[in-house]
Amino acid sequence: MKTIVPSHVRKRPVNLSLNEELVAQARQLTGNLSGVVESLLAEFVERELQRRREQSRRVEATVALWNDFEEKHGSFADEYSTL
Repeated sequence: MKTIVPSHVRKRPVNLSLNEELVAQARQLTGNLSGVVESLLAEFVERELQRRREQSRRVEATVALWNDFEEKHGSFADEYSTL
């Protein structure tokens, strides 16, 4: 899953608190640390959004199953209701 960030999107500087040694190592490996971080951040956002969509689908499916069960068999609470 490769997320492409359009080049025409406005960019601005941000402050991050990162491990100094890790940043030094990363700079030795790339000439574009900002690009690498932006790419990794875009991938994280895409994965997290996908995870949340999947979680929402699972919740909706569970609700539909319970609603179907209640429609066919009634509520578990009905036999214990004191109202």
